[in-house]
Amino acid sequence: MEAGRPVSLLKKGIDDLKETWPGEPDRFQEIHVDSFLLWCVKRNASDITFQTSRTVYSEIYGVLYPATNRSIDGADMAAVVSRIYGAEALPILAGGKDIDLSYEIMIDRTHRTRFRVNMTAILADGRDGIQITMRVLPSSPPTMKTLKVDSEILKYWKPRQGIVLVTGPTGSGKTTLLAAGCRMLIESLHGCGKMLTYEAPIEFTYDTILSRRSLVAQTEIPRHLPTFADGVRNALRRKPEIILVGEARDRETISAAIEAGQTGHIVYATVHTTGVASTIRRMVATFEPNERTERAFALMETMRLIVTQTLVPKIGGGRTALREYMPFTEEIREHMLNLHFDKWSAELMQMVPKYGKTMESSAKEALDAGLIEKRHYLIYAHGTKALKDHREETKDDDTIDQSY
Repeated sequence: MEAGRPVSLLKKGIDDLKETWPGEPDRFQEIHVDSFLLWCVKRNASDITFQTSRTVYSEIYGVLYPATNRSIDGADMAAVVSRIYGAEALPILAGGKDIDLSYEIMIDRTHRTRFRVNMTAILADGRDGIQITMRVLPSSPPTMKTLKVDSEILKYWKPRQGIVLVTGPTGSGKTTLLAAGCRMLIESLHGCGKMLTYEAPIEFTYDTILSRRSLVAQTEIPRHLPTFADGVRNALRRKPEIILVGEARDRETISAAIEAGQTGHIVYATVHTTGVASTIRRMVATFEPNERTERAFALMETMRLIVTQTLVPKIGGGRTALREYMPFTEEIREHMLNLHFDKWSAELMQMVPKYGKTMESSAKEALDAGLIEKRHYLIYAHGTKALKDHREETKDDDTIDQSY
């Protein structure tokens, strides 16, 4: 093992990933930032992290690799922050606020590389420091075919009106899936009409997706409007067919999305939950007790589809998507509306295997196809017997990652 570097990073065949930036300067200045970021992108980095008092790290296929030899100090970090956001970023971070934004490098007149950026103040070596996390974004949204999205999801992706939710933990590809869905709508035979998106920040743009029957306007929160709830209310005054909400995380935004769904719009949104049943439970719980019954039933009336996604390491490198989903047809909604909302979660857990697909089923398909290892499938297997049996089989094998 090299000092500070685990053996797993030195596997035969990926030695090139050990390399640090050949153009690394003695001191980072603003003029160095774009060149360094583009070098990371060429190495297939999905994420790049600058952190005070640490080397810069790039994440390649889910593994962190040092991208610089030298640790970043305060002066280096100030130059990087200034290049990406501007001098006013330092007072904002010092005031206890984090910063979300998008950053773009124009390679030439027709090509650009975009990043989703978060800046957060941290403690580094006993003093105030900064961590900058940059997610590399594709130049254009992928297609649903490229993402190998199930045909049943495609079938219910565009309802006449109502709410479609894409859920999952942080880094599960929710925004990518949603962008692919938007691309499918834009490129459809008759277009999608007027689509309004409200995102924080804007990750994918649709400038290169051409359609004579589609008009897309993207608004960044809080750059153009203060909140997602304000965005949905703004949309209702602009006569769109489709409204995309980057994140439905509070009572005001969810209520506004329900109102939009009830008034004839199609609303797409993301939620940080990990299953169909837990999504409904979490959204209902955002409402005050005295309004919960009314809002819960309004939510169920407008719900049309929930897709939960997670990314799992793939055999041979990279990651593959597992998806749980269930359409909320008229019959399903009618059945749920005849129950008290306290029983919805348990009922949905029974209904997902029958009317949709569970995460366990998706994992089993990936296992049978040779895409993932058995230990990753067992994470999503119901019950503990399969996991116990597997541990007995491999009790002398220390390759099982207990962090799962």
